[in-house]
Amino acid sequence: MATPVVAPRYRGYGRLMLAYQMVQWQQEPELREVEVPEPGPGQVLLKVGGAGACHSDLHVAEWPEGALPYTLPFTLGHENAGWVEKVGPGVEGFAEGDAVAVYGPWGCGRCIACRRSEENYCERAAEIPYHGGGLGRDGGMAEYMLVPSPRLLIPLGDLDPRDAAPLSDAALTPYHAIKRSLPLLGAGSTAVVIGVGGLGHMAVQILRALTGSRIVAVDASEQALALAREVGADETVAAGPDAADRIRELTRGLGANLVLDVVGADDTIALAASVARVGGHMTVIGLAGGTLTWTAMGALPWACSLTSTYWGSAVELAEVLELARRGQIRAHTQRFTLEQAPEAYRAMREGRLQGRAVICPNG
Repeated sequence: MATPVVAPRYRGYGRLMLAYQMVQWQQEPELREVEVPEPGPGQVLLKVGGAGACHSDLHVAEWPEGALPYTLPFTLGHENAGWVEKVGPGVEGFAEGDAVAVYGPWGCGRCIACRRSEENYCERAAEIPYHGGGLGRDGGMAEYMLVPSPRLLIPLGDLDPRDAAPLSDAALTPYHAIKRSLPLLGAGSTAVVIGVGGLGHMAVQILRALTGSRIVAVDASEQALALAREVGADETVAAGPDAADRIRELTRGLGANLVLDVVGADDTIALAASVARVGGHMTVIGLAGGTLTWTAMGALPWACSLTSTYWGSAVELAEVLELARRGQIRAHTQRFTLEQAPEAYRAMREGRLQGRAVICPNG
């Protein structure tokens, strides 16, 4: 059985490794020693280069026992990339040393949605007691990670896994959300991004790469707004009581064609609804648990669609990685050792991160 430790006694395949694990609900995760897994038939063992730290990990840790179908303990880290360490019997197409990203949402692999590479919308998700590595199954905040199928691996080419890891969620999630709104985002349009953290700063870059929109970034932090300007925002607006008026002024009173709420709190959802335009899209990808009170008249402009999206497809992840290889998007990251994982999450909780924290278990 795994036991809590400060540092591992052994390093390397076949012995013990350090892992940052959820051990109890509503408690801080722990650094623990666990066995390095052996890949079975169809499985791939990954030497982890980087594992992104995400706000959703904080949300998972806050849930009470029984709220999620996960079995404890499991290793955190659902934004993962690294190098193939060993393949199990029957695995073809990957060899030791290949640099790969791990597609994060793990579905059944057999339903129509999964066959379209949309495991984020797996038709059998309710039957599966996990959502992916780091979300009910062991993730990448360990020296090695077991991936259950090569279908979940996307080649990185010359991208550094430590740089590419956050792209598997922090870029893929806004990419998927923005892609559905591309018909609205031609020249002369406006896109508003609310929240310029790990996902939001990627959303600004994706909008810049894919659309002709004027990009307006909203955040309460001047540091975050400075990052937004650095990565391509045309305008920045401080969150607060004057934010809606400022956005309406920038859009000549018409509102935004797309409002992407990367926070999802009551106040950000209210702001998003107040600045969307007739026929626009309001898309909420943040998980802060806010609500919108719906009425047939007044909740949203006429013909404005409201939706939430979840992650993205494996094909879309390949597209995201291609944008990164071309230099059109780049995750701004702060790197931490595995032993520093608790500090990375403290910095996230306290708003001290700029961009994305990446845990690097192997240096």
